[in-house]
Amino acid sequence: MAVQVDNLLLSDIGRSISLDTATRLRNAAMSKLIRQVSIETPAPKLKDCVLNLVVPVPDTPAQGARILVVYAGACYRKNQSTSISSISSQLSDTGDITTSLHLLAKQMQSGSFTSISEEGPDSAPPQHHQTSVAIQHNPQAHQGVRDGALFPGFEVAGVIESLGSELKPDCGFKVGQRVILYPYEGVPHGYSELMVVPDLKYLIPIPDELPLAVAATLPTGALLAQSAIIAAHKIVDELLKSRPGEKVKILIVGTGGLALWAVRIAAQHFYTPATKDKIQITVASLRDEGFLVAKKCERVNIVQWNEDLYEKQLIERTHDACDGLVDIVIDFGTTSRSLHRSMQCLTKGGHIFISDEVAEKLLPKFSKRAEERGQTIEAAPTGTIEQLHQLVKLVSSNEIEPPPHSVFPSDQAADVVRKLASSEIPGRAILKFHDIE
Repeated sequence: MAVQVDNLLLSDIGRSISLDTATRLRNAAMSKLIRQVSIETPAPKLKDCVLNLVVPVPDTPAQGARILVVYAGACYRKNQSTSISSISSQLSDTGDITTSLHLLAKQMQSGSFTSISEEGPDSAPPQHHQTSVAIQHNPQAHQGVRDGALFPGFEVAGVIESLGSELKPDCGFKVGQRVILYPYEGVPHGYSELMVVPDLKYLIPIPDELPLAVAATLPTGALLAQSAIIAAHKIVDELLKSRPGEKVKILIVGTGGLALWAVRIAAQHFYTPATKDKIQITVASLRDEGFLVAKKCERVNIVQWNEDLYEKQLIERTHDACDGLVDIVIDFGTTSRSLHRSMQCLTKGGHIFISDEVAEKLLPKFSKRAEERGQTIEAAPTGTIEQLHQLVKLVSSNEIEPPPHSVFPSDQAADVVRKLASSEIPGRAILKFHDIE
């Protein structure tokens, strides 16, 4: 069956798409509206952190491409407003999105459509004609944020649905090609069924041997972990030269997607024939499930950071597991307590790498203390397009084994984020938007 969306025959995508996907995109072409899932920054005072919205179908940029989103990593938008967003509709939260698109298109044509509104956090609850998917939070519901299971980013894997009118046939990409998106500055606010990319340089081709669901975990989680390892590698090389005969000790903190990627990438980087006996990697697991997952990694020491224990006990336990103080810490925890503990396990002159978001919150608190201890705390770089290309090659060739992941329908995003915030999902969580297999 051929379905046309803005002069594109969906049969040209080159892979079979489900009848449901074809019908939904055909309806989107008629209504000029598509669904979007937006995950906001989790916080105790944020009432709505997962929103199901309806947005216009974007036009394909003349020098870019439009992507049919198939999978997206469950990441949240960083530093967004904490106001409540809602969208006008006459359906309940469980209503059919395709019917909603038709209804909203009619409302727009008649002039009765109410656009996305912004209400204060203390506003009255939405009436029956408004719909938004929300998660109620409390201060104890952020274990997944603490251990790196839920983090800011933008991860999309899909197929090229159309190319810009000004692109030449030899542009290097074609309709139907499997791609992921580098999270450039100004990426869209949420995950839409169809999204546009202004420049083809932000697209990375995905080989057939790499599943799209796995590819969706690379643009933020894996890339940030790889970037931290590359930054640490420079320090490792210096230490190996200045301290011949001594092991370089690395401590990776966390058991969410970021830390699990970091463990695997670190093993690939450092456990080479020339350095495998000169480097020691230890993982500080923040929860029981992560402990079991991390334990599967070969030649990696494990220490469990059970928050029920006294701080002194955890530090002593880490010293024992690492055979003393470590030289480098890659800390994907997000709390002051985690960073303080990491500093207690780090030698004088050592380095701690943390995520950019954590750096904004914690560096002002810890910079003076780090200076007094002769230690350096710095944000791990985001990672480059070139590094993402290399990462795709390493994962698709099985040189790096991806962490475990679970796939969920995109309309279950609210439940997925709730489970991530409670550390109920081991490894990565992936949202599925379309069935093209």
